[in-house]
Amino acid sequence: MWERFGFYLLLAILQLYLTDAESGGWAMDRKKAVDIFGTFIAFVYLTPFVGGLLADRKLGYSKSIIIGGVLMGIGYIGLSVQNLTVFYLSLALICVGNGFFKPNISTLLGNVYNDPQYKPQKDTGYNIFYMGINIGAFICTFFAAYLRNSINWGAAFIAAGIGMFLGVIIFIAGLKHYKHADVPKPAQPDDMPLGSIFAQVFLPVLVAGYIGWVIPGSIFGSDSTDAFIFACLPIIYFFANLLRKASAGDKQPVKALLAIFAVSVMFWAVFKQNGTALTTWAQFYTDRELSPAIERPAQSLFLAETVTNKTDSVVAYDHEFRVIKDASGQPVKEIGVPVYLKNVAPEHMPAEGSSISVVNTELFQSVNPFFVIILTPLVVAFFAFLRRRNREPSTPTKIAWGLLISSLSTFMMVAAVYFCNNGAEKASMWWLFGCYGVITAGELLLSPMGLSLVSKLSPPRFTSLMMGGWFLATSIGNKLSGVLAAMWDTYDNKINYFLVNFVLLGFAAGLIFVMLRWLNRVFRENVH
Repeated sequence: MWERFGFYLLLAILQLYLTDAESGGWAMDRKKAVDIFGTFIAFVYLTPFVGGLLADRKLGYSKSIIIGGVLMGIGYIGLSVQNLTVFYLSLALICVGNGFFKPNISTLLGNVYNDPQYKPQKDTGYNIFYMGINIGAFICTFFAAYLRNSINWGAAFIAAGIGMFLGVIIFIAGLKHYKHADVPKPAQPDDMPLGSIFAQVFLPVLVAGYIGWVIPGSIFGSDSTDAFIFACLPIIYFFANLLRKASAGDKQPVKALLAIFAVSVMFWAVFKQNGTALTTWAQFYTDRELSPAIERPAQSLFLAETVTNKTDSVVAYDHEFRVIKDASGQPVKEIGVPVYLKNVAPEHMPAEGSSISVVNTELFQSVNPFFVIILTPLVVAFFAFLRRRNREPSTPTKIAWGLLISSLSTFMMVAAVYFCNNGAEKASMWWLFGCYGVITAGELLLSPMGLSLVSKLSPPRFTSLMMGGWFLATSIGNKLSGVLAAMWDTYDNKINYFLVNFVLLGFAAGLIFVMLRWLNRVFRENVH
């Protein structure tokens, strides 16, 4: 919970911090900001491939989790330093730390549920684990809003670091309850030595990434995207080779997992836009005005901003709500009203000289974890009900339905764009609530089930490696989310932007339903 508190606090405010031109942020162009965001969350989920491997072969799970937590805590606190070099180094520390932490906490949990008396409850265990994650994700934005409103951006980042260190302390204190599950898999005679993996995978990753970075121009939209995609190719080749060399008994489970990984890429490409495109929608296109009943407590807790209808010198924005800059890259000032009021409907415009209170943008990032907390007990109870009647669907079937339900969330945003005349007026915040509600229902059938499936279906000596593969698929999807979000400004009609997301998720859902009979057969044959 506390590890995710820090991580989701950062995700909730990262784009806002990077684009902020009014209160101490970096005043970056939105396209550059979402590129940094997408690259960061891509590497956050790429490094678990390395961390899982080192834990399996050398460090063990508990030690890896502690190392990862400490590195992330230092990284979060480093973000409070207003220096671009320190900023990028801090993001790198968080990526490396997460690589040690994330796959191994999931693997350790799976090992606890490998005890015979707990094995039938593994899906439920991952649901509870997922709910704990989302309690951290839910509460963090309130801390972020309070601290950046009452102090500054740096205070919010320091809070993320404190949360991470608190998580490490709690993990160490509870070690006696799960130390028995920290059992690395014994090396097999045909396992590739660690030195060979570094020579055949990580060295090519660095070389390929560098080539992608230095290629003149950009193939996939930016140098960082080129570098990331090139860097992924040797790892994808590694997994293809793993499948090719797998024993007859291991080949079908590995093939099924790789198929699930490939399909899940599309889910993450759409889902992770909550920190980019949907944050932009919440910031500039959503009616965030608070009702009088909530206004006073929200202001007293520093969870709201005051917007005054007063003509003054303000930062200039264009029609797409991008900061206008001069030749030297500095934000241009103009005489006008605050940017929030530019697309407020005339009947809701405050009188000249009067003020309104609007909820902080990052608080919308708590809507998804709120739904996870509310819906998880219902999902767990529903599947327990089906299990008692021997009608519980298989884990692959749950994932297929999760993708299909997630695709329907995009229609909430299509409707939002339609009813607010493509952003000419602000949309009700209930559209965002509806979008998050539907995609969360899909998420609960896909994300924790994916972790559970890897734990159940992986050949024992590949468990952490395949967990790294799940996070690699998440990583590619996350980077793709940044690529898609960078195209936001190229769509004059935002309906088309959200329809593209529907097509991507719909295609992925169709693909998994086509494979479902085969996936269920492999699952039945290999999970006991």
